[in-house]
Amino acid sequence: SDGDGLGDREEVEIYYTDPYNPDTDGDGYPDGLEIKNHYSPHQANKTLSQTDFDGDGMSDWLELLFKTDLGRKDTDGDGFDDFTEINHAFDPLNPEPKKLPQKIVINTTNQTLIPYLGSIPLAVFPVSTGKKGYETPVGQYKINNKAKRAWSRRYGLWMPYWMSFIGSLYGIHELPEWPGGIKEGADHLGRPVSHGCVRLGVGPAKWLYNWAEVGTEIEIIE
Repeated sequence: SDGDGLGDREEVEIYYTDPYNPDTDGDGYPDGLEIKNHYSPHQANKTLSQTDFDGDGMSDWLELLFKTDLGRKDTDGDGFDDFTEINHAFDPLNPEPKKLPQKIVINTTNQTLIPYLGSIPLAVFPVSTGKKGYETPVGQYKINNKAKRAWSRRYGLWMPYWMSFIGSLYGIHELPEWPGGIKEGADHLGRPVSHGCVRLGVGPAKWLYNWAEVGTEIEIIE
């Protein structure tokens, strides 16, 4: 009705925009153009990844990818909000406790780690993989063990949020920590500097540790 490029039903049932106002947030851009370019039609100068219309902790971009209700915290009405469900690998569209497959893809060229729930990428995290001569091995693996705080006897430091995928030799972990509490390599994320493990920053490492179960598939590519 307002000629903004979105159908009235889309506006009302999916995007919660005004079907009679082409620019719901009044920022000078029509709602349809904002959606097309992944911007929020509700908050000026904010991307869909930066906004959370229903306040459930899940970005509007993820809501659209999962096809959950942008304006309802608990889409399937099972008593758990959508964000809690994806954080525990459950299907936010199914009121039955159905889990979705988890997978972690690590790219040693781009130095990124992407956790997938089903076919949907949840985030893109910068990492540090193995440097020249200590390259992180490419291939298909699974998380075989987890420890909140693993000790490396070889290097004499702690590896918080440890998740091993080749015996106990290779794993994903937070930035290594010396016994005095100093973290190593925060400014190295995005570059291959490790001895073969996959380093994650403070915050993402804890989240991934809590999200990924033993048995989660890991794919390492170049």
